[in-house]
Amino acid sequence: MALLDTMLWENTVRDWLIAVGLGALAYAAVRVVLRLVRGRLGALALRTRTAWDDVVIHSLGRTRRLFILMVAVYVGATVLALPPQARSAVEIVTILVVLLQVGIWLSASLAFGLERYTRQRLEHDRGAATSVSAMRFVGKLIVWVLVVLVALDNIGVDVTALVAGLGIGGVAVALALQNVLGDLFASLSIVLDKPFVLGDFVIVDDYLGSVEHIGLKTTRIRSLWGEQVVFSNGDLLKSRLRNFGRMAERRVVFSIGVTYQTPRRKLERIPRLIREAIERQERTRFDRSHLKEFGDFSINFESVYYVLAPDFNLHMDVQQAINLRIHELFEEESIEFAYPTQTLYLAGDGAGVKQTVG
Repeated sequence: MALLDTMLWENTVRDWLIAVGLGALAYAAVRVVLRLVRGRLGALALRTRTAWDDVVIHSLGRTRRLFILMVAVYVGATVLALPPQARSAVEIVTILVVLLQVGIWLSASLAFGLERYTRQRLEHDRGAATSVSAMRFVGKLIVWVLVVLVALDNIGVDVTALVAGLGIGGVAVALALQNVLGDLFASLSIVLDKPFVLGDFVIVDDYLGSVEHIGLKTTRIRSLWGEQVVFSNGDLLKSRLRNFGRMAERRVVFSIGVTYQTPRRKLERIPRLIREAIERQERTRFDRSHLKEFGDFSINFESVYYVLAPDFNLHMDVQQAINLRIHELFEEESIEFAYPTQTLYLAGDGAGVKQTVG
């Protein structure tokens, strides 16, 4: 018993053992409580459609062992007679660790909630993913700025003077990072104005592909050839961008040339034949078909129709079916397609000789 009464750093060995025991008990209790809460909420989440319980479960799963350990140390230190400086140090470190854990919980909750929102909205609104990306960044930035400011305030830093100093220094930083900030504001413009969203097929200058990622500084496009093309957001907004993702229907114009030997009554029938070939296809809307001009070697007809969907593969399938049907109808009517030919008239001894060269 004399050993337990031995003084060690202004506390008896008995006091140190009690502190260690309380700390171990607090560590185990926090672990058990976290496990019980997650288990109960997990069972509840299976029976409900609300999001808050899923958010809490996800956030508690991000609890760090450092936080639990620091809580145990603080509980154990309450039974010890520590010098004012040591007790103040324990309290400050505990506050900092708690603030760090709160920041982790809030960031995890924000990220999980926004990710859940994105999955629910993505099928109906692809622009939601773009907005959520910026919201996640801004939200986490606000959370950690507040955590840092509260932490600095607790360790004795004059936050008011610090914020004022940062306001002056921010001008110099903004000048040094004007290109980065320009891309950042461009990304916010993309989020708010939504000139394109994830999945849209776009053409920028000579590059074309599907929008794969919209970040804070760059936008990535997956080209038709498979490579990834990266644009800075500032340059992208300055470019002429064609967004095929917003196309509701596709307008198609095509021309057909027939030979000059085609009788007039058959020429009059050609627009009706073309119309019949177009209206035979589903998801099309006929617009017009006319004898447009007398070309160098053919009589040309121009036709216009709409494919009632933006998909390019569907457009090509429809165009192929129309072409095959027109070919079939022209065969039945004995109408010949024109191809480049020249007719030469050769002058002989009082008689002209005509020769056609294909």
